[in-house]
Amino acid sequence: MKLQAITPAHYPWYDYARYSFSLGLKTERGAYLSGHTASEYDPIAKKIVVRGSMTDQVRTAYAKIAAILEGAGMGFQDVVRVVEYVRPEGIERYAEAAAVRAEVFGAHQPTVHTVPVKSLLRPEAFIEIEITAGPVGAATDVGSRASPARDSAGVVYLPTIQPVDAQGRIVGAGDIVAQTAYIFEQAGKMLAALGLGFHKVVKTVDYLTAPGLAQYKGTGRIRKQHLGPIYPGAAGLLMPRLVHPEALIQYDFIASRDVLECINPGWTRYEKLTYSPAVKAGKLLFMSGQGALDPATERVVHEDDVVAQAEYTYHNIIKVLEAAGAGPQNLVKTIEYVTPNALADYRNVAGVRAALLRTPYPASTGLICEALLRPEMKIEVDPFAILD
Repeated sequence: MKLQAITPAHYPWYDYARYSFSLGLKTERGAYLSGHTASEYDPIAKKIVVRGSMTDQVRTAYAKIAAILEGAGMGFQDVVRVVEYVRPEGIERYAEAAAVRAEVFGAHQPTVHTVPVKSLLRPEAFIEIEITAGPVGAATDVGSRASPARDSAGVVYLPTIQPVDAQGRIVGAGDIVAQTAYIFEQAGKMLAALGLGFHKVVKTVDYLTAPGLAQYKGTGRIRKQHLGPIYPGAAGLLMPRLVHPEALIQYDFIASRDVLECINPGWTRYEKLTYSPAVKAGKLLFMSGQGALDPATERVVHEDDVVAQAEYTYHNIIKVLEAAGAGPQNLVKTIEYVTPNALADYRNVAGVRAALLRTPYPASTGLICEALLRPEMKIEVDPFAILD
């Protein structure tokens, strides 16, 4: 399986060759792009800047994405999933982003995941946009007001599910377990409309807010009731707010029509959890988010050092890859969630990536979360790989 860095013929915004990530990777399954903001190099200020309103920024981000897709021999008609990471100030202007997206895609509607974050690495940016493009299957109306579900060669993306009813009213106000139960009820209906069930879910990502944290462990009961027997890869992140201001949790689900296999390097801690280190679906490897957690002792290591935590985290990721018969050369995409107190040293994580990963470097998105579920952690990496 060959991974190819996408190198657009025309990309005037900045010199992307300087970084330890790719603008995007082209694979036999399509293209996986890094997150892109409206950042560009200002030759007068001699630094990267982000300017403009939400509408301006979204137009610039999509112009960059168009150039990258063209470099892969693709276009917006090939996009199956859009992930829009939005900082709190941007949520209030999110309708502007949706309007530009509708203009860009026209009649072609990809699945949309909307992820509120604490901030973006470019603090002036309101939004960062990440794209998955590939074989475009059917778009299925699953009752979401935001977007349809998309099938891409057997990989099925559900739109972001919030704990709100058809009228946009919050369900289970103040109760994260009740909100999670409602989300899973809606997910079950969506999967059924696609001819699938929870046993075909390969990845979940849940975003929660601090007021729901005390009850968060109780949501494991909902997961155990619905998921399995092969539990999906998973990640869970704390954010300052969600799309609906009263939501305590929201979910993104990915399912697969392929045969599933649990991948575990031998870490016994997962025997009591409702997620797996990774799930293999055909040649795709849907991995759980990893942090600097010793799998044997379940203790966080290098508590005061984000660079050392990143190195430990990537070594854990490589162990999962090796358990699947792969290696760092198979990494296609990573999302790095970093805490605010680690930002001062986060730039040095690029050296860890350069030392441990292989060229072409994976597509990568860096985001600032409110906190991680283990407060001693400074970074969590959510990886995805394609096997040979």
